[in-house]
Amino acid sequence: MAKKNTILLKLESTADTGFFYVKKRNPRKYPNKLSFKKYDPIARKHVEFKETKLK
Repeated sequence: MAKKNTILLKLESTADTGFFYVKKRNPRKYPNKLSFKKYDPIARKHVEFKETKLK
């Protein structure tokens, strides 16, 4: 059976609020770690979210 093309990962806020998003990523297409500017509802502003391991 073939391996899955996508993996689940956690995008964690750099504002240290503990808020995170869960996203899928294809490691063949995007081999580097992801980072996005997204909305953090706890901090109530847009901050950078960096990829961490989903446990």
